[in-house]
Amino acid sequence: MTQLIEDYALIGDLQTAALVGKDGSIDWLCLPRFDSSACFAALLGDEDNGHWRIAPKDATVCTRRGYLTDSLILETVWETRTGTVRVLDFMPQRDQAPDVVRIVEGVSGEVEMAGVLRLRFDHGSIVPWVRRLDGHRVAVAGPDSVWLRSQPEVRTWGQQYSTCSSFTVRPGEKVAFVLTWHPSHQPRPPLVDPYEALEHTLEDWKAWAAQCVYEGPYREAVLRSLITLKALTYAPTGGIVAAPTTSLPEEIGGVRNWDYRYCWLRDSTLTLGALLSAGYLEEASAWRDWLLRAVAGDPADLQIMYGLAGERRLPETELPWLRGYAGSRPVRIGNAAVHQLQLDVYGEVMDSLYLAREAGLQAEPYAWNVQLSLLNFLESAWRRPDEGLWEVRGPRRHFVHSKVMAWVAADRAVRTLEEHPVLRGDATRWRAMRDEIHREVCEKGYDADRNTFTQSYGSRELDAATLLIPRVGFLPPDDPRVVGTVDAVRRELSHDGFIRRYSTEGVAVDGLPGDEGTFLACSFWLADALRMTGRDKEARELFERLLALRNDVGLLAEEYDPSSRRQLGNFPQAFSHVGLVGTALALAREEAGGAG
Repeated sequence: MTQLIEDYALIGDLQTAALVGKDGSIDWLCLPRFDSSACFAALLGDEDNGHWRIAPKDATVCTRRGYLTDSLILETVWETRTGTVRVLDFMPQRDQAPDVVRIVEGVSGEVEMAGVLRLRFDHGSIVPWVRRLDGHRVAVAGPDSVWLRSQPEVRTWGQQYSTCSSFTVRPGEKVAFVLTWHPSHQPRPPLVDPYEALEHTLEDWKAWAAQCVYEGPYREAVLRSLITLKALTYAPTGGIVAAPTTSLPEEIGGVRNWDYRYCWLRDSTLTLGALLSAGYLEEASAWRDWLLRAVAGDPADLQIMYGLAGERRLPETELPWLRGYAGSRPVRIGNAAVHQLQLDVYGEVMDSLYLAREAGLQAEPYAWNVQLSLLNFLESAWRRPDEGLWEVRGPRRHFVHSKVMAWVAADRAVRTLEEHPVLRGDATRWRAMRDEIHREVCEKGYDADRNTFTQSYGSRELDAATLLIPRVGFLPPDDPRVVGTVDAVRRELSHDGFIRRYSTEGVAVDGLPGDEGTFLACSFWLADALRMTGRDKEARELFERLLALRNDVGLLAEEYDPSSRRQLGNFPQAFSHVGLVGTALALAREEAGGAG
């Protein structure tokens, strides 16, 4: 039976991540990086595509679970007819090789446990050769090698191309399993002590969480989202993936299935803001530096996304041997949207670097030169149609949000020159560009009859991205056009109070068949817009409804379907958690200021 997307919890080591289900099975893990091939791909297929389950014999789902305080260590508790057992799942921050550690501990009574390890390399397609060596099970196929050991050693046997185990735990008894990956042409890396790794991993996460300076309302939700964002960070470079998964569907059984294991530039502004607001200057600095390295080069070649280390080639292919989550095909790896023109990213890069400078991060000497180069290109390019932030696979349009973000690029350049006159640049020129974009958007992107900004020039369709107009400073929140846009988006794109990105009815602007759920980031944007337009009570009510959508361990996917009441899309989604942090902090500032 396919588990719900929200039935999964996340563990990771800041270089990759795994999803653990309520049934005790790890159904998704890419090694050694977020964007590597999966060795457990049951999430997008079935058990024959790879998984690792440890659970009481004959049990189905756990009794309860949660993370150990302020950490990414998952505790799963099973209460059975014969006793109670708990399992701790985590990935220690690696010194050399990635490890997955699973510690089983008897709590009461006597519980018989069963384990099944089914490794399938290359996204569930390759069955490895497995042998015993020095008390380990060693699986090898092509470039991949995985070692499994238990401490103390338990009985294991091969069955149906899997490694099975059986053992019993009583109160205080512990059995630890360690799974380690390394390139098959290299020797086995040093063994980790699972109990020392547990202690150090808990200390690492608690020390990181203690740096959070936010002490306001909803702190638990904010901190869990920040921990999730940290878990989606690729530590060697500072890049942050949009999600650790690929092809979790935006519609069950549909084709809107994309690979999110890459780093989007547009996430930079909101991610930087979230990290800086909570006091995480080191992470913000690493992300800023990743951004500068990624965008270096000809500004005409700026991409909307990059690989974890700034790789530019992310070819999109389909994996026909995987049936897809709940039959949602195709399963894709890579992302063809990397080749799209999305003019809004220029504004988001400019805004990110402006925010970093104003937050006091030590300026990189060449950062301003990069910004000037981007702006010089955008000076003429902003007039072109593009695919927009939603990465439509239909015709290019003059998307209003793209033009607004081009305005943001010019505006941040002007502000930077006004606040730092020692920098070189032509503020008069950028003011003229800023004013021209503003006039055009207000003339061509605004429907006076309906008192709302539209999705694109000449269109009657609406777009939730226009909710960002007051937040980026394009117009003040009390402008009647802003209030009208908020009301129109709320009226026409709402489903049970949550917000869709745009309409998918009729001839969809994105050029794709089918439907999708409400977009959680857009729903947080609505809460922000309601707050900014003076409707604090409604903003808080919506925010608390959004908080209630989190799963039992505090995680959010990309979308939510109010009809089936289930999460949709890749999981967990950075954009959703950034939205949660931003709205929580904004509501806290409003409350501290005495407004509302």
